[in-house]
Amino acid sequence: MKISYNWLKRYLDFDMGAEELSILLTNSGLEVEGMEKFQSVKGGLEGLVIGEVITCEKHPNADKLSITTVNVGGDRLLPIVCGAPNVASGQKVIVATVGAFLYSAEDSFEIKMANIRGEVSEGMICAEDEIGLGTSHEGIMVMKEDAVPGTAAKSYFNITEDYVFEIGLTPNRTDATSHIGTARDIMAVINCHEGKGSKKLQIPSVDAFKAGSPAAEFPVIIEDLQACPRFSGLSISGIEVKESPAWMQDLLNAIGIRPINNIVDITNFVLMETGQPLHAYDTAAIKGGKVLVRKAHKGEKFFTLDGVERKLSTNDLMICNAEDGMCIAGVFGGEKSGVTDKTVNLFLESAHFDPVTIRKTAKLHGLSTDASFRFERGSDINICLYAMKRAALLITELAGGTISSAFEDIYPHPVEGWNVDVKYSNINRLIGQEIRKELIDNIFADLDIEIIKKEGDAFSVRVPSYRYDVRREVDIIEEILRIYGYNNVAFPHGIRSSLAHHPRPDPDKLQNSLAELLCGMGFSEIMNNSLMKSAYVEKFSAFEASHSVLLENPLSNDLNALRQSLLFGGLENIAFNQNRRITDIRFFEFGNIYSINPAKEAAALLAGYHEEKRLALFICGRKDRESWNTANQPSDFFQLKSVVENIILRLGMPAAGMDTGEATKGIFAEGMSYLLDGKPLVSFGSLDAAFTDGFEIKHEVFYADFSWDMMLSILRKNTITSLPVPKYPEVRRDLALLINKDISFAQIRDIAIKTETSLLRSIGLFDVYEGEKIGKDEKSYAVSFIFRDEEKTLTDKIIEKAMKKLIAAFEKQIDAKIR
Repeated sequence: MKISYNWLKRYLDFDMGAEELSILLTNSGLEVEGMEKFQSVKGGLEGLVIGEVITCEKHPNADKLSITTVNVGGDRLLPIVCGAPNVASGQKVIVATVGAFLYSAEDSFEIKMANIRGEVSEGMICAEDEIGLGTSHEGIMVMKEDAVPGTAAKSYFNITEDYVFEIGLTPNRTDATSHIGTARDIMAVINCHEGKGSKKLQIPSVDAFKAGSPAAEFPVIIEDLQACPRFSGLSISGIEVKESPAWMQDLLNAIGIRPINNIVDITNFVLMETGQPLHAYDTAAIKGGKVLVRKAHKGEKFFTLDGVERKLSTNDLMICNAEDGMCIAGVFGGEKSGVTDKTVNLFLESAHFDPVTIRKTAKLHGLSTDASFRFERGSDINICLYAMKRAALLITELAGGTISSAFEDIYPHPVEGWNVDVKYSNINRLIGQEIRKELIDNIFADLDIEIIKKEGDAFSVRVPSYRYDVRREVDIIEEILRIYGYNNVAFPHGIRSSLAHHPRPDPDKLQNSLAELLCGMGFSEIMNNSLMKSAYVEKFSAFEASHSVLLENPLSNDLNALRQSLLFGGLENIAFNQNRRITDIRFFEFGNIYSINPAKEAAALLAGYHEEKRLALFICGRKDRESWNTANQPSDFFQLKSVVENIILRLGMPAAGMDTGEATKGIFAEGMSYLLDGKPLVSFGSLDAAFTDGFEIKHEVFYADFSWDMMLSILRKNTITSLPVPKYPEVRRDLALLINKDISFAQIRDIAIKTETSLLRSIGLFDVYEGEKIGKDEKSYAVSFIFRDEEKTLTDKIIEKAMKKLIAAFEKQIDAKIR
């Protein structure tokens, strides 16, 4: 979830910077996973100033160029060569001075002093598209006469700068899905450390709201009160749909919401402000003059805003008119009922929907919206009216029109807060140090938790309805602790410990020891979900579909059964990497597998169920990393066999002394097993083509499956180090360089590393040629370059830019020629 620094300051007056605020948020339970700077114009127009063209003459050596002198408020006039057809003396213009940067999409270039056809140019007179203020390139921007030379363009155009926090919101914190909710936590933390009343939350007032006629223009009928326990709505007439003001667009753009028009932007603004989703309907789409909240009919179809026709389930809740659907409630609007440029009258909805209903609908249709994100977690049922009034006032302010009806508010079963009994002594005991009662009471006040009764050490509090997660005394104590600050709890002077028995052999040490061994051999660990799609075992005859442990209420069809084997998750990982051009793969995974024997299930409740731990290995692609001095050989059975035998050797039992057997047919095309007491310790070999074809894997896959329980019986102690798998894919580029014989690969590598410091991950030499086709003092090196960005997936444009820098460096520093 994204939160704007500037937006927070609308509700709370605080002095700390963005970096300090991110630490405060993380320490209070709202973990900041990332922070980025936002500018309403990329680059913030730094280095650009208002200038006045003093003289303008034709360039003596170019028909389409002009030589100007420009006053930019300095102690001298700047000579600037300009190619715009509309440049003239006396104009007020935008000048990019030497050292400024101009941006175009992901590219940028620096303005430098230049000699253009024999004339010195110390800057650039800009068109609007060159500085991000428009799309026209017909000529330079001409300012109003009152523009003052030397004024920074940044202040003249009032460029907005903001910081945006990416918060990893846990599912229980529905109260923090808005800027007001986040500001409330900030206020509580500041007041906790600076004293009661230091900061106050400034929630916008809706006292100016006045309803229209006494009657509701569109009566609302709710057929399923469990799925829709509250529905509020009103009509607004005579609006003008247009662009929203710049301040609102800047706030929405900062958090990644594209401005559309003033009405849609207002509903999005109030959503991000209060956490309450709203929806605006064009009243022309409300056929029959009424709004009906009902479940979808069997076989009903509906076109959503994205133009997709969706087949509805009878569990989907719909907002309808008298004839057909207008919106999938709490998830996505309809194609025909939304606000357009022609809308004059609208109906504004502010409702509360059952979280389970919304989640099932969103998952069924593969939709994830800002509205469903909040409804799935449980929005505040008691904020519906406030949010609707807030939006209505903004609409009348920014779009004109009048509130033409009374609001309809169907809320038959009001939800109030709940009481929780707490003791001060329990608070201090669980936190580990004494906190003043007065401070605890102040924290409650800032979090809207009301103390309703006190009796000595015990007291009762009333929790507000928007804090679904605070139900027990321990939850109350957690609220106190996160505001007080985990880092402010003093370390105890004593150490309390207990003696614990560790099993021998220790399973954790074995796992760590083997993981260290495999990582040292070039393997990467994978961790897959223990849930999989049951269709896998139905597709491959090597597994029994009747042995699958199925879920009664799965999240999706892709996660509807417990896995019978680690094989399917590993093949999914290989296919995923292969599709990203990573084909040389070595994976290992520790994990549990599950099965059921239907014949034994009837004997006792859990008699038929079986769970055990396994270790799986996967090898695919080339045997060795590509290099000039290694053969390009594919992985084979004997490579996997050497890894298996090294693992067995680490366990303390040489494989040479073990019995062998044939691997399971149907899983392996060719393979073998090492046996321990007649049972397979490990089966390994080349996977049957049915599996690689089924997952669309182009290369042969070698797979090993170890029994964990048998491995524990031959344990030896070891330690482990591990490296995380890169999050984003690598990109490779190759160059053939013709160089002098005296040049070494080390020189090439050093130049590349110094030239491209941010994206280049590795360099390899995979071919060397010396012969008659090139000079006797020359040689040809084929060099590979591996690029990866730790923060995003690389594009071709970024890679080509990096390669051009490398080529230029090689040509300049070692006189290389590109073959």
